[in-house]
Amino acid sequence: MTADPAAVERLPSWPDSRLRLTPAARWLLDHNGEVMPMAELFEGFCRHLVDEGLPLLRVSTGLPSMHPQTYTRGFSWTRGQGVTVVTRGHDVRESPEYLNSPVHAIHMGAAAVRRRLDIPGVPLDFGVLPDLIAIGATDYIALPMRFTQGPGMSHDGSANISFMSFVTDRPGGFRPEELSYLMELMPLIALRLELEAARGMTRDLLTTYLGSGPAKRVLKGDFMRGRGYEVEAAIWLSDLRGFTAYSDRHNPQEVVTTLDSYFDAMSGPIQAHDGEVLKFIGDGLLAIFRVDPDSGGRAAACHRALEAAQQAFAELHELNQGRAIGGEPPLKIGLALHVGRVVFGNIGAKDRLDFTVIGRAVNEVARVEAMTKVLDRPVLASAAFAREVSDCPIESLGFHGLRGVQEPQELFGLPAHCLAGYE
Repeated sequence: MTADPAAVERLPSWPDSRLRLTPAARWLLDHNGEVMPMAELFEGFCRHLVDEGLPLLRVSTGLPSMHPQTYTRGFSWTRGQGVTVVTRGHDVRESPEYLNSPVHAIHMGAAAVRRRLDIPGVPLDFGVLPDLIAIGATDYIALPMRFTQGPGMSHDGSANISFMSFVTDRPGGFRPEELSYLMELMPLIALRLELEAARGMTRDLLTTYLGSGPAKRVLKGDFMRGRGYEVEAAIWLSDLRGFTAYSDRHNPQEVVTTLDSYFDAMSGPIQAHDGEVLKFIGDGLLAIFRVDPDSGGRAAACHRALEAAQQAFAELHELNQGRAIGGEPPLKIGLALHVGRVVFGNIGAKDRLDFTVIGRAVNEVARVEAMTKVLDRPVLASAAFAREVSDCPIESLGFHGLRGVQEPQELFGLPAHCLAGYE
């Protein structure tokens, strides 16, 4: 049954509705489903408040993050300067700056924190207050923003509370009706900021666990099982040598710390050369460097992978120097490099998927990696990979049988002088 357009036209309107929204409130609501960068949203909100006559000098807020390196993203608008963004790590929760701040008081349950800075003898009991007086501030108020769900900003994680602070330099400070208005706006701005923050946290989580490329595809709606697409890529597969024995001799926390350091040494160079880390498999790492026909094709992708490998060995050498000082044995790895076509997409059970690569080339690189132990070489490359980097110092190691591959395959290695710290 279809709707009658004429019926829609006959719907009554209510010009005398008691619902009255200020321009700032209406702007927060009327976003037409569009995703707006957080800094742009925050600046627009502050601009509307100023247009309504509020004498604002500075407005600040902090929003939660779900990123392994970032605890919160702070946004600060200053009149005549616009918005600045500051990211803070998880250690900020123990910092004197935070513990001696109105933000901490809000997280601990304060209904509001206000200081009239133009009154003689006002207690300067928070570290930020002298800085505000220095720029001419006369009044400061911090208000809680209560979120409906998600990780809270409170110090102990028990409440879903963030904050927003307002500063003015008008003589006499904020008027009572202005403070009431700001308090009434808090639930609305909290709802809008929570929506935008949730998008950012979802993006952070997907990027952290899937990688940048897969995260973008999932966010665009590519999350159905069985959907995959072919890509051509240089393929990286590496793992640690002797890690099973190491795990038996060390406690779990030491094992995790060692793995984190090793993966840092590998992942940084991969990402710096436009590679994508797809999976950590125990002490193994799978990554790809996509072939771009418009940017050098297969040769460029293989060169990026090889340069990333050399940089990774340099970082591993630096890591091992620190381990030597602590009396720990050096970490050694086996790395295989190959190039070919892979299927990239959602693979798994109906309710538990993995965004990964499969295909013959992936199987082949695994066979090559296994030969790094047999030949006692830290880096082995397939003939297909070696052909693309023939201008590099890469040497043939002869033909070798690979498990599951019918014909012997020629393998290639890098000379020792090309790998930092390798003997």
